[in-house]
Amino acid sequence: MQRNFILTDIMKTGDHLRLERFIALHSIPNQTFDTTSEFSLLQNYDLESYDRKFAVLDFQNSNSSFQDNQEYMNDLDKRCKLLHSLGFIFIKANPWESYANMLENRCYPEIDVRSILWTGDVSWFWFYMYDKHLENNFKFDHTNKKFDFLYLNKLPRPHRLSLYNRLKDKGVLEKSLYTFTMLEDPKRLPAEYELPGIRPEDYPRWGKDQDIYELPYNHTACSIVSETNDNDHDVFMTEKIWKPIIAQHLFVVHGNYLYLQKLREMGFKTFSSHFDESYDLERHKDRRQRKIVQTCLDITKKNWKDIYLQTQALRQHNYDTFFDKHKLSLQVNATLDLFLEFADRS
Repeated sequence: MQRNFILTDIMKTGDHLRLERFIALHSIPNQTFDTTSEFSLLQNYDLESYDRKFAVLDFQNSNSSFQDNQEYMNDLDKRCKLLHSLGFIFIKANPWESYANMLENRCYPEIDVRSILWTGDVSWFWFYMYDKHLENNFKFDHTNKKFDFLYLNKLPRPHRLSLYNRLKDKGVLEKSLYTFTMLEDPKRLPAEYELPGIRPEDYPRWGKDQDIYELPYNHTACSIVSETNDNDHDVFMTEKIWKPIIAQHLFVVHGNYLYLQKLREMGFKTFSSHFDESYDLERHKDRRQRKIVQTCLDITKKNWKDIYLQTQALRQHNYDTFFDKHKLSLQVNATLDLFLEFADRS
């Protein structure tokens, strides 16, 4: 049995408790993980008894406020030097973002330590939504569909704007619930479909995206999932896919190349027997968007009652897989294995 120690937040500026719950879900054989976020308590541990030691540095854009805090930077530098001398391996953690976003956007604090990045990948938001909604008693009812699609957008990323305009031009959204809350002329949900207690015009930039309200899913036939990235070199899954899976909703995904394939590799099922999902195999972004638009047009011509009847077992399978702790732990394992491999190479 190998023992691993993780200091889950060197400066305690991040969400260390959630990181610790993520780590605790692992099922890696012959590995144990002890965690703490308290730098000052390291002296209470027999650090020499561990096979590997990791130190997590919260590495987010929001930490930019610390850049001009010389006391903070000096303390961080001192801690990192001490941890390095004790044999710690560093992890720069921003699991809320994709690898592509972390490369494109400036993250903080900027400190020169050899480290591995902890990005969202496919495991973080699955864990987060599992952790948040495991005990929730949702009441979804798919017997009365008033709209074709539920299509939720907030930040106007270029790929989202492109698909949004194409869907509107083709009339796909004429009978749909859709948002684009951060446009200059924002598009919002009707008040009765917004999260209870929030006026549509007050929907916040952060803090509510992972919440779920049943009514929009009950009254729409299919989600158009508007993911964070659409590149062809990694797959990043956020709450945007897990919400329709929890709701047992049909979905079409505008995301990374081979996104659906990755979802199936993780144990979920998709709807290729009921509508065209070949867009997932299209590496070229423009052609992928055109295929997504055509798939959505085709869905509007189908009988949603028949599809919901035919996909009842599939949708239940996805729901059960999402809340399967063992299945989730396999993805947690994959993330932690990257850290173990990095440590063993260092």
